[in-house]
Amino acid sequence: MDSQEYEDHLRQHDEILRSLTAMLAAQHEMNQRQVEINQDVKITLARIETLLARMIRHEDNGRDA
Repeated sequence: MDSQEYEDHLRQHDEILRSLTAMLAAQHEMNQRQVEINQDVKITLARIETLLARMIRHEDNGRDA
């Protein structure tokens, strides 16, 4: 492999590494957003469960609190 081929080869590797680094950064950002979404979903689910529990409790005892 001559000097030019070696430089081209190194340049290709460098481009691949830059591309992979950018993809990892983007994936990290998506993961962080997903964590936030999951937290919001958990809060919403807890609120729905609480509301359902209140509704069922009222139907079971036949009285309004």
